[in-house]
Amino acid sequence: MPHNVLLIEDDTQIVEMLRNYLVKEGCDVSAACNGLDGIALFKQSDFDIVIVDMMMPKLDGIEVIKLIRENSSVPIIIMSAKDSDVDKAIGLGFGADDYIAKPFSLIEVSARIKAAIRRATKYSNTGPAADQAPPVPQVLTFDALRIDLDNFSASKNNVDLKLTAKEFEILKLFVTNPNRVFTKAQLYGFIWNDEYYGDENVINVHIRRLREKIEDQPSEPRYIKTLWGIGYKWEGQ
Repeated sequence: MPHNVLLIEDDTQIVEMLRNYLVKEGCDVSAACNGLDGIALFKQSDFDIVIVDMMMPKLDGIEVIKLIRENSSVPIIIMSAKDSDVDKAIGLGFGADDYIAKPFSLIEVSARIKAAIRRATKYSNTGPAADQAPPVPQVLTFDALRIDLDNFSASKNNVDLKLTAKEFEILKLFVTNPNRVFTKAQLYGFIWNDEYYGDENVINVHIRRLREKIEDQPSEPRYIKTLWGIGYKWEGQ
């Protein structure tokens, strides 16, 4: 089945270049030249991934991400000419899954799209076959926190937590390996399935956002503990 890609980008040359390449790669591509039109398209169809430029007319990339994240955990890749750590942190902080700096290689974009969709698909609930009994749910509880590993969902005080695929992947790694210390390089390898080049912003932002959702006091975390100069570990019982 071809991947359904939504491309929100105001540079028509980039749109045509990416569209032509991704179509040859077997993707269905819908495109919008501004944020408002992009959101309108997003509401009309189910997309496997969204690629959004940071700087656009009518509605910028950050606002687009915020609107999408209100109701969807679809993978989002930011594409921008700005390549500073601050810009990456801002985009990732609002819920994007990955960041590609312009200029980029088409091969890199395609690889990142496939990797993001593959990670998200791992956490889609396909359900058991009709002739099979449903599996016993694997649910972990930590006081008010409830994590359903089979249904890839989490709640706190009976309120669903809107976790992105990566946030749930990090959470699952922690809760299934309690008290194990993970270095940032190990986290990057497990979650992003790529070699770690010392880009701490990506990991730091995802850990911060996860803490904001599961911790009572994110600045004084109870579950995800920092071991300065080493990494992180889960201390929930």
